Amino acid sequence: MWNVVFMGTPDFATGSLQALLEDGRYHIQAVVTQPDRPKGRGQKMVETPVKAFALQHGLPVFQPLKVKEPAFVELLKEWNPDFIVVAAFGQFLTQEILDIPRYGCINVHASLLPKYRGAAPIQYAIINGEKESGVTIMRMEKGMDTGAMYSRVVVPIAEEMNFAQLHDALMEKGARLLSETLPRIADGLQPEVQDEAAVSMATLLTKEMARIDWSSPAQAVHDMVRGFDPVPGAFTCMPDGKLLKVWETRVTGIKTAKAPGTVAAVTKKEFTVACGDEVLRILTVQPESKKRMPAAVFLNGHGVKEGDVLGVLP
Repeated sequence: MWNVVFMGTPDFATGSLQALLEDGRYHIQAVVTQPDRPKGRGQKMVETPVKAFALQHGLPVFQPLKVKEPAFVELLKEWNPDFIVVAAFGQFLTQEILDIPRYGCINVHASLLPKYRGAAPIQYAIINGEKESGVTIMRMEKGMDTGAMYSRVVVPIAEEMNFAQLHDALMEKGARLLSETLPRIADGLQPEVQDEAAVSMATLLTKEMARIDWSSPAQAVHDMVRGFDPVPGAFTCMPDGKLLKVWETRVTGIKTAKAPGTVAAVTKKEFTVACGDEVLRILTVQPESKKRMPAAVFLNGHGVKEGDVLGVLP
């Protein structure tokens, strides 16, 4: 049985922790996650998903403000783990920590490295219109996702797949790949160095990046809507200046000469908006201060009419 210290924070990481826990070949010595944070209007302290999962299964949880704190590093050394497994933890590990485990610090990264190093690989894959993504199991080093790769699994991205759906698929595939790869590492599996010429980055997303640019091609807007569903949600401005989130769209292939952002047509069930090349069908929206709703419900409330222009900043 191999001793493992697990470091992770969001939902994505819980899949890997669960796989190790259920495998039977791993002893989880400790689960390390980010400190609880205030959230929502009431600023109530909220546990990370990994902490909640760990406590449900009786695993010891540690939440250092910074893992590089000397006292915590000494604790890691006392545990003397065979592996430190990291999945979307959210803190950089120092070289001192990277050198502690017998078989190294192993990262579960949600992309086909060297593509999409960084914090938001799942979203970038969809926003950029990729046809496939995947998970890479890699040996960590001080650089941002620069370490050599032990194994990868490919996950196709369907035309209508959104971030939440791809996230769950990658979480499941990555968890399985992790539990299969760790024994191979212990048996001497040698990792493959990344091709630096093929590197792309997936930097932190900002809310402003979710503002729809209707002058973009319809396919690009469609991909953006999928990539920001459910967080933070692609949005535009209504003619009255209020925000409108767009949750579900379809590419039509219908060319248009109308100005980008113009509501090209309205039916009882949906409406179309002119993009830089074609019109885009809008199927699900969320008006400001309201819940998600089908376009039919939105239109029944006189949401928009043909000729309205979306996206004009107030």
